[in-house]
Amino acid sequence: MITRPLDLASKLPPKPRNFDYLFLVNCGLIVLFFGVFGSRFVLAPGLGLDFRLPEMAGARAGAATTTHVISVPRSGLYFADGAMNLAQLRLWLEAQSKSTPEPVLLIRADVGVPLADLTEVAAVARAAGFVRVIVAAEDTGTGTTVEP
Repeated sequence: MITRPLDLASKLPPKPRNFDYLFLVNCGLIVLFFGVFGSRFVLAPGLGLDFRLPEMAGARAGAATTTHVISVPRSGLYFADGAMNLAQLRLWLEAQSKSTPEPVLLIRADVGVPLADLTEVAAVARAAGFVRVIVAAEDTGTGTTVEP
């Protein structure tokens, strides 16, 4: 009885002896994939789809260039280079203020974050050495401006 009538196995090329290069290529691609898609430039970490900035008339008039940005999606949770609490944020702000001349901080806080939390973060940033602290807001587009 013939179990392999076409004898296809004998017509295949021999198996390669070493697959080390293919393993290294796969590992490199996996590291590249996680490096690119885990980057803070692809999607801001921790910001959900329901994140909204507060609205204020004349918000564009107070726009300025900043050196550092933190996001506050809810009270007690801060994102800069990852999720942090207030103690970790204090250490991060101190390290960043020492590495940048005249640092300016932008706080992107959700509309539901209490003002007390924003003032606490601003006080921590000023104590860490930040020259200026700016809170982000959407312009309502009414055409009125707020004088400082």
